[in-house]
Amino acid sequence: MSSSYIHEVKLPPHYDKNKQYPVIFALHGMGSDERDMLQLMEPLSSDFIIIAIRGPLVQGGGYAYFQIKSIGNPIRELYDASVQGLQHLILELSAQYAIDPARRYIVGFSQGAIMAMTLSLIMGDAIKGIVAMSGYIPQFVKEEYTLQPSPNLSALISHGDQDHLFPLHLGEDNAAFFRSYTNHVTYMPYKGGHTVTPELYAKLQHFLRTDAQVTAEDTKGMNES
Repeated sequence: MSSSYIHEVKLPPHYDKNKQYPVIFALHGMGSDERDMLQLMEPLSSDFIIIAIRGPLVQGGGYAYFQIKSIGNPIRELYDASVQGLQHLILELSAQYAIDPARRYIVGFSQGAIMAMTLSLIMGDAIKGIVAMSGYIPQFVKEEYTLQPSPNLSALISHGDQDHLFPLHLGEDNAAFFRSYTNHVTYMPYKGGHTVTPELYAKLQHFLRTDAQVTAEDTKGMNES
């Protein structure tokens, strides 16, 4: 593979390369890593291919996809590079594994949510759905990127009402922006801060299983994965 992005892949039990599986590309928050997202997605690994991708930049004890000048203001060169790199990796891995091109999902938290929203806005039919938890869409993405999301894109956008990094109105803005492109937007404000709550955890599992039309099963709680 030509991509330099470190990533971990978890295949469903009894993986058959002659079948096609829905896939989740999981993107972490600043200072975290791919292992956190791989663990978070564990309850879905029975039916989805899970690919957790590490950000290319060292950030504290973890990693990041970009660095910022201030809250809400990414360094443009680093941001653009990660958008291009992640887009390339998604297409590269889609050719390597038995991935259904009609069921590609991106799940991201914080920086990962920012990347997930951006990628879904520029990759058209290549992305079927996203779960964007506690993020925002940079203004330069809205104004300068070529936006071409699929009208069939499904989006679950969530935000905590006590988020100390990104205020709640950013989640509302995200949902409104996506509703201008697709009718399949679910917005979930929740009681909590910049974190994944048990309620949100159950919601994202149900959302992805329903949208991908995979076998329904009880969603697992935060301590059961």
